[in-house]
Amino acid sequence: MTRSSLSNVHSHSATHVRAEVEVEDTSVLLALAGASEATFKAIAAELDVEIGLRGTVIHVSGQGDRVALVERFLLEAVDTLSSGIRLTTADMIRGLRFMRRDGSLSLREMFTDLLVVTPNKRTISPKTPNQKRYLQSIRTHDLTFGIGPAGTGKTYLAMAMAVQSLAEHKVKRIILARPAVEAGEKLGFLPGDLAEKVNPYLRPLYDALHDMMDFEKAQALIQRGQIEVAPLAFMRGRTLNDCFVILDEAQNATSDQMRMFLTRLGHASKAVVTGDITQVDLPSGHCSGLVEARSLLGHIEGISFCTFTEVDVVRHPLVQKIILAYESRDKAQKREAEPNHEP
Repeated sequence: MTRSSLSNVHSHSATHVRAEVEVEDTSVLLALAGASEATFKAIAAELDVEIGLRGTVIHVSGQGDRVALVERFLLEAVDTLSSGIRLTTADMIRGLRFMRRDGSLSLREMFTDLLVVTPNKRTISPKTPNQKRYLQSIRTHDLTFGIGPAGTGKTYLAMAMAVQSLAEHKVKRIILARPAVEAGEKLGFLPGDLAEKVNPYLRPLYDALHDMMDFEKAQALIQRGQIEVAPLAFMRGRTLNDCFVILDEAQNATSDQMRMFLTRLGHASKAVVTGDITQVDLPSGHCSGLVEARSLLGHIEGISFCTFTEVDVVRHPLVQKIILAYESRDKAQKREAEPNHEP
């Protein structure tokens, strides 16, 4: 059971508010507080409030609107944790930030879109509102594009959806494809056969796959042909029926390659295309097929485009700052390159 109360305290020229939230379930309280009350310390730093725990009661004080936000957040976090959903301190602070940006957001709704990935029954959930919308788009569209910076979960969530679809027999195969940008001369100098030469380009897909299922299980499915990891060029001439197909790093697909891939989609299949249009590694003069597809296909019903930004990055917090720094640099260089730019 959870109880809360608010009271106003006038101090100097500002009105301070105090709130108390009692959490009787000690296991939920411990999960909420985090190790050494890490969650409470992070909340205090994020919103400049005072927050502490005495017994089973969480005490919060500070500016009225911020205390009200913390109280609402705590109540929703208790509700979410009580339902069996596991949240880390990073998850909760991320949720707090989104609730602060959008007062209509519900913490529980954000984290309750669970994917159950077999065989170990591991659950994966979206960490941001855009990730939740992305999962909903994949469910309701046969072709979904996920565009945004690295670390936003584009490929990882698509992979989780694919593994779940295979486990639930919604598809017969998973096909994971990636462009091998240097599939010409430079690969020719590498030792081994073609599979060995392109394997470094496909390693991130294997890593995501093995993160969701036991290595032996994944290898068995690959041996049986139920999971295929291949360079994009291997898709030519095929019709992909009853498949969940993921094209990763699609910004490095040429216009012709993107057209070829998108026209492979067959009966009862679903495709997800992911990429970061700010990280195109194609040789100069080659148009990114992902950039072109966004322009050509954005108006077609049945195709969904989901855009991620730096706020959706779920890696180390520094990654968001790094992305913003490079984006600022890119914008400054673009302004300098404009014909009418004055130094």
